[in-house]
Amino acid sequence: MSHAAAIPPDSLIAGYATRAGFRHCRAIRLTDDGRPAMAHFLRLMSSMPGWIDDLMVLRNRLVGMFGLKDLGRLTAIDPQRAPESYQPGERVGIFTLLANSDDEVLLADCDRHLDVHIALLRRRSPDGQCQVLVSTVVRTHNWLGRLYMLPVAPFHRLIAPIALGRLRG
Repeated sequence: MSHAAAIPPDSLIAGYATRAGFRHCRAIRLTDDGRPAMAHFLRLMSSMPGWIDDLMVLRNRLVGMFGLKDLGRLTAIDPQRAPESYQPGERVGIFTLLANSDDEVLLADCDRHLDVHIALLRRRSPDGQCQVLVSTVVRTHNWLGRLYMLPVAPFHRLIAPIALGRLRG
């Protein structure tokens, strides 16, 4: 089961969190199978429940009326691609990769109305477990960004624990 957590101060996302209007972090303990952070992120996104992906399709249709970009599907991940092959600047599903190390990935989607940053941090422990923390921060730039976040923030708080729970499966 995942639980609410503070955004880790040693995470790459911490600097973005100080300027963000929306901050959210969830953590889960898993058996440490040695997979890097990117492997956990790819699994998180590709195993998103269908109804969540359908909400993303609806989001894309609605925001198109306001001239905002269609991000595609959350699950649009290449399952054959090796996690370590992703390089900064590349797209990973709906996000652009900013950093990729064994223990942390930082991704973003920046637009004229808001900037979204997401980090997945893996912390290994000597007992054969690891803690996976997923942090999301959003900085809005204008009224459209703030309006957009009104329905998105509660949905994110609902979806994040469901998505993280699927990492156990």
